Amino acid sequence: MAKLSTPLLFLFLLLSFSYIQSTMAGSAFCDSKCATRCSKASVHDRCLKYCGLCCEECKCVPSGTYGNKDECPCYRDKLNSKGKPKCP
Repeated sequence: MAKLSTPLLFLFLLLSFSYIQSTMAGSAFCDSKCATRCSKASVHDRCLKYCGLCCEECKCVPSGTYGNKDECPCYRDKLNSKGKPKCP
């Protein structure tokens, strides 16, 4: 029984790790658009995080490093729990 459970456990761990990596990785589209959007942000990592979340949901990111949110209404209209804009 132990000989069978060890390979199954290893296979399970390998598949879990692959799944976690794929869910944590953003799309190439969002990564590049958010890198541009957040290039001048003072808190770069936080900007990238929220931009990535908004991009995945809205499938768009406004051009430039600030403003232009009318280009993407979904991105513009997302609010956090405090009622302030969620997307940078």
